Amino acid sequence: MKSNIYILFLLVIIISCKTNNDSPPTAEYIVNKAIEVSGKDAFKHSNVSFTFRNKKYTSEGHCNHYIYSRVSRKPDTLIKDFYEPGKSFKRYINDSLFQVADTTAQKYAESINSVHYFVQLPYRLNDKAVNKTYIGLDTIKNKTYHQLQVTFDQKGGGTDFQDVYMYWFGKKDYKLDYLAYSFVVNGGGIRFREAYNERYIDSIRFVDYRNYKPKLDDIKLQNISKAFNNNQLELLSKIENKKIQVEKSKEKC
Repeated sequence: MKSNIYILFLLVIIISCKTNNDSPPTAEYIVNKAIEVSGKDAFKHSNVSFTFRNKKYTSEGHCNHYIYSRVSRKPDTLIKDFYEPGKSFKRYINDSLFQVADTTAQKYAESINSVHYFVQLPYRLNDKAVNKTYIGLDTIKNKTYHQLQVTFDQKGGGTDFQDVYMYWFGKKDYKLDYLAYSFVVNGGGIRFREAYNERYIDSIRFVDYRNYKPKLDDIKLQNISKAFNNNQLELLSKIENKKIQVEKSKEKC
């Protein structure tokens, strides 16, 4: 009798373990693993600068907050923009503070934040306004991925909080290789980005992106990876970040 009870107990444990192993991972687990393998957690205590489309961008990590900047040059003009999320935007022209209307300041701030956002992925997927949902497994170019959907709260989600994003993380390596999003401004649309030119600088993973759009208007965000596999997307541009530099902050978090 005791032997039968012992065998039954072992069967319960085995079945329980198998059930746990077969259960899908949570969106939080996938994002945290992706942050780990990309080294992007280092952003919170690093100063990272890069050049994007002839403008220099810098993010200063101060543990729980950032200061973003953008510098652009014209023949006789040096423009420096500084944006601290949730606090302020300031513009300097030739080192003199320049007054900017609130609506214009918001536009500039969103533009700066957008560029830094994509560079800091997947780290920014743990922002407070982010809502993550695990969709399931997907296959792109014969590689299996965990697919996540991301939406945003109106509070803290920026002016484009209605946009919906999809992210694809390698099932084995948890690297973010693809992302897509639908947007509503300027008539709306869908974009799909493919990461390439992977490199590690001071243990942080950086990539560039090929930026695609659907060839047909009836392609939905939910089917965008299938459209990519079937060559139904056209290349719009390349998102290339150059002259990347990483300087670790002495500030302790």
